[in-house]
Amino acid sequence: MNHSAEGVIRFDLTHTKTPALPVEDTAGLRAWFTILRQLELLGQNPGRYLGYAYGNISRRTEGGFVISCTQTSGKAALQQEDFALVTGFDTRSNRLVSEGPCPPSSEAMTHGAVYQALPRGGAVFHVHSPIIWQHARTLGLPETDPAIEYGTPEMAEAVSALLEGNKPDRIFSMGGHEDGIITCAGNTEKAGMLLIKTLAEAYRLACLRGLPQGSESNHPKSLNPRNTAPI
Repeated sequence: MNHSAEGVIRFDLTHTKTPALPVEDTAGLRAWFTILRQLELLGQNPGRYLGYAYGNISRRTEGGFVISCTQTSGKAALQQEDFALVTGFDTRSNRLVSEGPCPPSSEAMTHGAVYQALPRGGAVFHVHSPIIWQHARTLGLPETDPAIEYGTPEMAEAVSALLEGNKPDRIFSMGGHEDGIITCAGNTEKAGMLLIKTLAEAYRLACLRGLPQGSESNHPKSLNPRNTAPI
């Protein structure tokens, strides 16, 4: 098992350090990162998740998939050197192979499971949205077993089972990863718009229930440390 200083990565990682990926492979992800960062669907906040950065994004490309590197979501914007290329993975043996300037997100195995389950899937966004997560059942979102923790082979297997079928545009809740939401679609634009549409519907439901709006309703103070971890 490969561990960083904070115990971020839970899979056996073989990473080769190489120059930054081509700009055309990262430009779309960088654009959506900026949007999601402004919406605080990914980022870093001392009052959330023990201060660790949260959220990661990826897109399928020739030879694998490009994903944001571990603990980069705290940045105001991502650059070319903030992405890794995953060239191989095996959910059963919990092994992953990548290259690039920095190691991939600790959720790279989950992203791989999505692409494996959805051959037409072209992009995966993993964000943290308390308001979507809390309204997941009312929104009719599928949910992984709350007993399954992030970044594990069990989570990858649960995601694969959840995504059975051929429909590429999906959004679901990570039951065992507080506030964790994953959206996947044919490309980055579709993934982003599906997420924003779901966020708007979650806020509509909150209005109907008379819940407070704004940053405080989206950033609860009470957190469950069991499944709070850097990604």
